[in-house]
Amino acid sequence: MCIDTRRRQSAGKGHAQYAQGWTLSELLISLALMGVLAAVALPTYTAQQRQTRRADAQSALQQLQLDQARWRGTHDSHAADLASLGWASDRSPSGHYLIAIEDTSADGYTLTATPTGGQASDTACRPMRLQVLATGSVVLSSGADLNADPSRCWRQ
Repeated sequence: MCIDTRRRQSAGKGHAQYAQGWTLSELLISLALMGVLAAVALPTYTAQQRQTRRADAQSALQQLQLDQARWRGTHDSHAADLASLGWASDRSPSGHYLIAIEDTSADGYTLTATPTGGQASDTACRPMRLQVLATGSVVLSSGADLNADPSRCWRQ
């Protein structure tokens, strides 16, 4: 911010004026407006960040689905743990989710991604699941409902 202290002539009036700069009330009003904008923008930003981090769970579960298909091609049933599939950790690639294999059989399995850390506040999508059923169909679900995605967590 530059304050001009030079003398200026008012057009058409013929008397001298000095630039005043910002008054205290103008500064306080500006700060209040910035505070209101920040209060509105911050929840939107964090919601967008949570939604973006869901892609970490989605990619991990889809990669695990491919690994299970590869495993099943040479074994009698699906793998019951991540180590059998070559996963060194139980975390998603970016570390926002804990990955687990549940309910494995020769016909199907359930993969879950439970949010951790900063993503743990994403309660609507806790956990995200990918189920492969005996019929060969895939069910993408989240939250408490095992058969649906009511919060649209799998939406891209």
